[in-house]
Parts: sequence; structure tokens; C-alpha cells
Amino acid sequence: MDRNIVLEFVRVTEAAAICASKWMGKGDKLRADQAAVDAMRRRFNSIDFRGRVVIGEGEKDEAPMLFDGEELGSGSGMEIDLAVDPLECTANLSQGKPNAISVLAAGPKGSLLDAPGSYADQLAVGKEARGAIDIRRPVGENLVSVSKALGKKVDELTVMILERPRHEQMIKDVREAGARIRLIEHGTITAAIATAMPDSGVDIMMGIGGAPEAVISAVALKCLGGEMQAVLKPHNEKARKQVVERNLGLDKVYKTDDIAKGDQLMFAATGISDGPLLKGIVITRLGYRTHSIAMRTKTGTVRYIEAHHHEGRGGK
Repeated sequence: MDRNIVLEFVRVTEAAAICASKWMGKGDKLRADQAAVDAMRRRFNSIDFRGRVVIGEGEKDEAPMLFDGEELGSGSGMEIDLAVDPLECTANLSQGKPNAISVLAAGPKGSLLDAPGSYADQLAVGKEARGAIDIRRPVGENLVSVSKALGKKVDELTVMILERPRHEQMIKDVREAGARIRLIEHGTITAAIATAMPDSGVDIMMGIGGAPEAVISAVALKCLGGEMQAVLKPHNEKARKQVVERNLGLDKVYKTDDIAKGDQLMFAATGISDGPLLKGIVITRLGYRTHSIAMRTKTGTVRYIEAHHHEGRGGK
């Protein structure tokens, strides 16, 4: 797959991030989300490719979205499936909190799991712990296995978990095993990627989060040599029907290669508010400064890109 399109996709997340950043801390997450969605759609449609959205974040919480099946791009060129989240951590951004990003994953037609806009139980680790996890096992057993793979004691592991009532038992289990915990309000994509980034301080990400985010995370982890396991957890009858209609399994453990197939996958993200993976948008005298990341499975290369956008150009 043409590596130049990866850089085009970075420009897509840059545009969405810039437009969303204008709503940081203003308490209106729907307008922030809509600004990101509109900018992402415009930028996609300026690229010569045939894109189809297979994962359009927004359905589970009735937010603005790029919808499943939406066609993007000029209509000429290579055919690509897209998993998108124009504004990950919408609530954080609206409250002026960290870790908001604009993010997308892409690959050839049929390469991304067609998961419904619902939830999934997830377990993610980096390259060194690949093969050491099994989401069906008790929490403590996974922690022991990962500790051995990483050459650490269990009480030296750091587990990142969404702070939600549904995770109370999981948190108790981690504490009983002796591992450390970092709770987050939002941002499972960044949390999953952190497990595969050197010096992030995060060893494992676990818990129930968005299924769309699981797909995007799996692409990034595959680029980095890490591992994702997920079990779909539809939150209502509509989502449950979608699982059946798409020939997906409610009890199946989806592994990295089930979620993100092949070696022609791409990942791009741009920071909006500061986080552990990316710096946020900075408004300068001339315009905006962005910090982005681009990855491809084919090469395993990780590129960090800092760009300066003159006022009136970025996000247009």
C-alpha cells in the first residue's frame, strides 16, 4: 500500500484535531465532536482513494459520527476500509482535561473487524508479553504470566483500567494479586497503545471499553508487535442483533489477527489535549502546532510528526 497515503491520513487527523481543539474546555462535547467529524470528512474527501467506513465511532452514545458504510475519498484509487474516531475522549476535551486525540486506522477491504458500535471486553499488552495473555483466564493468572514474560514481579506491574462501576471486581482482583493500577476517565486507545510503547510505565490494559476503539487499538498494537484480545459485549438489543447479522460471535475471543488482518494496515493519530502518547494542539501567533503519530504494519516504522499550520489553512 502506498506509504504516501499514510501521510495523507495524518493530515486528516490533524484537520480534525485542530477543529476540535477550538472547543477545549468550553463544556460542549457535541459541538467539539461535530467539528472533528466535519473536518475529518472534508479532508478524507480531498484524497484520491475509495474509502469505506467500517467502524464509525458515535453510535453507542448517539454522538455525531462518520457512519458505518459511508463512502469517503474522491472515488478513484485504492480501496480502503476505515475505522475512525474523530474525537477520542470527547468528555475530556470539553472539560479541558488531557488525553484527547483524533485517530484512525485503515487497511485493504475486509482487513478490519466489522464490530458494532457497542462495547468489548479488552486485554492488551506490548511485544514482550505477546502470547502471555488469555482473556478467558482469571485476572491474577494473566498478571503472573505477564510478569514472567516481562521479567518483573507482579507487584511491579502497572495495569491501566477505565474507572467505571463495572470494573469494581476487576480492580479488586488486580489489587489482591498485588499489581499497581492507573485508573483513567476515558481513552482506551491511548491506554492500549501505551502497553507497547517503551518507557510508558504501562504494562497491561484491561476492561470493557468501546468495540470501535478496540479495532483501532488492535491496528496500532499490530504495528508495534503487541497483542489485543477482545470479547464483544453488546449493550442493547440492537447491538446484539448487529453481532448476529455480521456473523460475529458473542463468546468468541477475537485476537489481534482476527481484528486487524494482514500486513497492509495503517494507523494515524493527532493529539488535541496533552496525553502520554501525543502532545496537544498549541495555538501560536501564526496558527496551530500539531503533534501526530503514523504507523504501518508493513514496515513497523513509527513516525512522530510535528507540524505548524498557518491560521486559515489547518483543518480547512
